[in-house]
Amino acid sequence: MKKYIIGITGASGSVLAKRMLSYLSELSVELHIIITETGIQVFEYETGISWDSFIKTLSLGTASINIYNNNDMFASVASGSFSTDGMIIAPCSMATVAKIATGTGGNLLCRAADVCLKERTRLVISPRETPLHSIHLKNLLTLSECGAMILPPVPMFYAKLDNFDDMIDGIVGRILKSAGIENNLYTRWDNGKDKK
Repeated sequence: MKKYIIGITGASGSVLAKRMLSYLSELSVELHIIITETGIQVFEYETGISWDSFIKTLSLGTASINIYNNNDMFASVASGSFSTDGMIIAPCSMATVAKIATGTGGNLLCRAADVCLKERTRLVISPRETPLHSIHLKNLLTLSECGAMILPPVPMFYAKLDNFDDMIDGIVGRILKSAGIENNLYTRWDNGKDKK
């Protein structure tokens, strides 16, 4: 069974985490979820759903769900000996980006990301901020140079999507694919020229 670490911070964009976890909970995978304290507050504010209630619904799916306290530095995901197929942080705040980029994390989410970088495990970061100033850009560049995939939640306008849910599916689909999780949540580019 494949294992994925999912990190959620207090950046706006909880709908991305909600959709991603809902999709993943229906797969035969092992999910290791770390959410920051502010991440819980923002999730509940933006979705109108309590975090605990949401986790209970995830548990009804086929995935194995493991929730960690962000302050538990003794958790298995804090160790390089923990084998995982990848980690996704979505949404990712610029404060978290900075902590990972400078190696000053101090919490489980940042430590798990640091482990992914040092072990050369897939790490996909979906940063939520705009506009970006030079410090943001330098930190993102540092992470990219260390092997992380930087995937801002940008809609695919070519898909001519009709509604918000399709737009979110498109973004989540791209995030999952970047983490090595094939899915059919988004429309691949096809302008008709390749057809014979």
